[in-house]
Amino acid sequence: MRRALPALGLAAVLTLGACSGAGDGAQQGSAGAGSGASSSATASSAPADPDAPTGWGPTEGELAQARALVADWDAARLAGQVIVGRFQGHDAQEAAAMVRDLHLSGLCVTSGNVVDAEQVRALNAAVSEAVAADGRTFPAILGVDQEGGSVSHLRGIATEFPSFAHAGPAVEQGPAGREVVRRAAETTGLELRDLGFTWVFAPVADVTVGAADPTIGTRSPSTDPALASAAVQEAVAGFNAAGIVSTTKHFPGHGSVTADSHESLPVLGRTAEELATTDLPPFEAAVEAQAPAVMIGHLDVEAIDPGVPSSLSAPVYDFLREDVGFAGVTITDSLGMGAVMGREKPAVTALNAGADLLLMPPDTRHTHAVVTEAIETGEVTRERAEEAAAMVVALQLWQQRVADEVEVPGDVVELAGEASRELDAMY
Repeated sequence: MRRALPALGLAAVLTLGACSGAGDGAQQGSAGAGSGASSSATASSAPADPDAPTGWGPTEGELAQARALVADWDAARLAGQVIVGRFQGHDAQEAAAMVRDLHLSGLCVTSGNVVDAEQVRALNAAVSEAVAADGRTFPAILGVDQEGGSVSHLRGIATEFPSFAHAGPAVEQGPAGREVVRRAAETTGLELRDLGFTWVFAPVADVTVGAADPTIGTRSPSTDPALASAAVQEAVAGFNAAGIVSTTKHFPGHGSVTADSHESLPVLGRTAEELATTDLPPFEAAVEAQAPAVMIGHLDVEAIDPGVPSSLSAPVYDFLREDVGFAGVTITDSLGMGAVMGREKPAVTALNAGADLLLMPPDTRHTHAVVTEAIETGEVTRERAEEAAAMVVALQLWQQRVADEVEVPGDVVELAGEASRELDAMY
């Protein structure tokens, strides 16, 4: 699936990376202002075939509709639509008020925000109502890290699935095992929708090196790129079938670094050839499965843009778009992590580099103000802001359409429990 375009193939990306130092990330991204940000440029508002697929979820018509919707938004609305906020505590009305006041695309719900299933449903309903009250006719982003295993923020509320490490051995057993992985993702997605969620921050596409990997470990489907690719492909297909937005992560691969990006910036020192054979195949498989969103990790990818966190690096976004062929929504890993904390205006740098969504900044209100001002002053061009917001809106229109077509079964909890046991038995 890797597409080395004549104008900007791997060699050109590596040249860009070699010419930029740690201090060049923001400048380079600003100069591009969307050059590698989206393969879906705002060139035409009326596609020849509105029903034509984009390859990552929405139709060309939905993308055109999204562009028209955001065209007259002010800077504050554009800024809000590209931020997935964080909040503290359990108060649904407090969370909803922040989403409404800042025009946020939505929220990431963590274990610190949940009490029980009733409270989670009330929280998600309040945020959804806030988005509707703000005049938006598409769903809020209501996302959660629900990978299975150790990363399950709805523990005790949603069905507990085994870690994604079970998926590699499952797909190794052939078509029946692949179907188990796909069904696990589909029932996870349906159960999350039943709780009011529209996004899931999964699957993990990182190929782990095993014990030396302190962050991913059993969150990875395998140490084998081929098995990891098959597992990711089935998971994306399952989530798509459930009508929930999946987020393949953490591009270009967090499984071989020996530092934790929650604490510091890990160095990914693999050569371009090593990345191509080991880290990239699962992401290419996700693209083939029509992944709607890819999360960019906080990594110092020496082969592409040394010294710059990948989430803030225009060459990394360019590489994902041009070489891997991904055309959907790009989202940063949490901007509240140690790898990017302390950098000047990381949200602005990420947006200029090519991010369509900014995940969980440490201070949502402050970040919204900073991004709004950047759009107003031209530090982030109006074109780049509209482009990012339209990508997000188009994906939410897709989620709304598919969710309307795919009913959540009344026995979804029982189905999820059965799928969990099947996956566990494959290990």
